[in-house]
Amino acid sequence: MSWEIEYSRKLKTAAEALKVIESGMRVWAHANSGCPAALMSALTDRAPDVRNVEICHLLSFTDLPTAEPQYAASFRHKSFFLGSNVRTAVAEGRADYVPIHLHEVERLLESGKFPIDVAVIQVTPPDRHGFVSLGPCMEATLTAARCAKYIVAQVNSHVPRTCGNTHLHVNEIDAFVEHSEPVAELRPHQSSEIQRLIARNVAGLIEDGSTIQVGIGGLPDAILAYLTDRRDLGVHTEVLSDGAIPLIEAGVITGRRKTFHPNKIVVAIALGTRKLYEFIHENAGFEFLSNKYINDPFLIAQNDRMVAINSALQVDLTGQVCAESIGQQFYSGFGGQLDFIRGAARAKGGKPVIALASTAKNGTVSRIVPMLNPGAGVLTTRADVHYVATEFGIVDLFGKSVRERAELLIGIAHPSFREELFDHCLRARWFQRNDAKNTLAQAVCVGGAVYSSFAKGDLIQQDSGF
Repeated sequence: MSWEIEYSRKLKTAAEALKVIESGMRVWAHANSGCPAALMSALTDRAPDVRNVEICHLLSFTDLPTAEPQYAASFRHKSFFLGSNVRTAVAEGRADYVPIHLHEVERLLESGKFPIDVAVIQVTPPDRHGFVSLGPCMEATLTAARCAKYIVAQVNSHVPRTCGNTHLHVNEIDAFVEHSEPVAELRPHQSSEIQRLIARNVAGLIEDGSTIQVGIGGLPDAILAYLTDRRDLGVHTEVLSDGAIPLIEAGVITGRRKTFHPNKIVVAIALGTRKLYEFIHENAGFEFLSNKYINDPFLIAQNDRMVAINSALQVDLTGQVCAESIGQQFYSGFGGQLDFIRGAARAKGGKPVIALASTAKNGTVSRIVPMLNPGAGVLTTRADVHYVATEFGIVDLFGKSVRERAELLIGIAHPSFREELFDHCLRARWFQRNDAKNTLAQAVCVGGAVYSSFAKGDLIQQDSGF
């Protein structure tokens, strides 16, 4: 039977295709820029007929009506990374959060310990050979689909066809629902002045020939904007946004000096605007691969001069990093932070970086803290931390004692909180009282200035010559 006949035979309406979902089943939903919005909306029509359907997914940016309170008896979301569309449901006990490293999600699925009944995915129309592409979002969905007992695919002509391991054949899919709609977009963030200062500091660590991992948002976009004078950068990253396009077009990102997948932009998820989706469509310079490959620390480490840049909610004075929760309230997830921190640390010439603003809530709260908030989870341990950057500089904590770490971190904290942080160190007996005038950090701001000394809140700034 030709694939065209097979495809026609499997064409259904959304209602027909989703009728396979029954009470007590576990459903995997394609997320990020791959979310099949029409199918997720149509799933609410099944609510009167089902109970306790578990919907599992990674970070999703689209509306998830099945997570609304009125459907709580029918659907319960289980998220491996929280977005704003399920954060409230988790906080209210109507949904669940699974803490897990991103590169291990697919291993969980393949182990049989987390069976999937139905995978609901979004794909391109078939090519002339009968293959559809999962488009800009691989994450764990290709593996989830192949582990599922039944696959329902929304066929969307707006989905870009991507190169790499992104394809399924028509014969592997059980039901197709044709519905074209714009792919979920993430508009570029306007970088703040503080983010630009942090970005300038971090950019100073990125040398010609480096391979970089950056995320999405105002800070990553600001970092990319400071790299226009670099040569032959490579990319090995979990997620990529529009900010990379100018560097690719200018010949800054070439991948020529990459030691792993040379000449390729290796990525699991593209999340941005329509411009980005058009840019990656059938673009052989990109290699889309799943997170079990992209986020494997051993494979990340094969990239010489790997610079991994991740963010945090808090860093305590010993170097512990909280990035998934605000106290006991779960906020995001493990994602790939520790995957890339450990991978970059093992790479030849690698540089793992945690970048964060020194304060939150309009300067009223310090993000560099004596101790993490009660209940806060440690995502990156104090033994894994190397570089920490704020708008006040960059410090390298690797191999430093607790006392030395505290000194360095106080030096890049906001001046309004330095005395408070210093007093904590006195009480903890990390510092001695007579150290007050001659201790604290020598924090090197690679991209702009050297903060050479500090005494009880007074910052002395010197021109570094950069």
